[in-house]
Amino acid sequence: MSNISKEEKEIVKQYLVQFYNLEKRFPLLPGMGNTAAVASLFGLEEDELKSARVTFDENAKQAALELLKDDEIIDLISDLPFEGHETIAVIGDSITDDLQGWFSILSHLLEIAIEDAEFTFVNAGVSFNTSSEALRRVDRDILSHKPDWVMIALGTFDVQRLNATTNRTLLPLSETWENLNSLQDILTEEVDNDLIWITPPPVISELLEDNPIYDFTVEKLDLSQVRELISGKKGFVVDPRGLRMGKPEPEAWHFLSDGLHPSISGHMETVKSLLKTLVKK
Repeated sequence: MSNISKEEKEIVKQYLVQFYNLEKRFPLLPGMGNTAAVASLFGLEEDELKSARVTFDENAKQAALELLKDDEIIDLISDLPFEGHETIAVIGDSITDDLQGWFSILSHLLEIAIEDAEFTFVNAGVSFNTSSEALRRVDRDILSHKPDWVMIALGTFDVQRLNATTNRTLLPLSETWENLNSLQDILTEEVDNDLIWITPPPVISELLEDNPIYDFTVEKLDLSQVRELISGKKGFVVDPRGLRMGKPEPEAWHFLSDGLHPSISGHMETVKSLLKTLVKK
């Protein structure tokens, strides 16, 4: 194992452990079932990796408990179209793969609030995935679990504008459209309930551009075009205008310092929007 400083370890925990779940990214590599081996790839001891993951999960649970202090949330949960024993899966990118992200908060929320709940939650978010990468793995990561409900949370990383070529998005909008249509066709054939589409949240581009970790930016117009594609989909569409992080502009406290990934409060806003969408339809 490489020796890294205490400061470097904190950076690893905050920017890698939280978003890079290596077991999902490289499921076929030998050693991915060994926590000690995975920890060594991060430059951490096994107990350090386990402790960091427990902390993130506890943060998500506390966010769920905070939401349950709101009577409106309690009312929404009572009207959800879930029976309490379904398999709920999501395919997405690092905003979903976040260990203290919206899907983790939602999972805790439903388990706590619904009596005798026996849900199975499948988080098939993989950091920085585009819709093309998600389409390639939908059979292995989603359909193999035979889900009752599927959520799709993609699009942010389709519209990356790489620093080396800012005049185009990583994927053309036409390819994103085709990928999302293919996902819709595949999933509606296999899943009984309506699909749940989670639109990409806003990004604070100025913060993202100033962050030395990333070699890309994301522009407001590009994200809005992806939301327009999603807003026409069949099923439930969460936040079609991208206003859940604040309006007219997103509020900074709903994001981490990179301006790209939501903070816990931002993830809580996604959960609120999701619950309202599921109940209002």
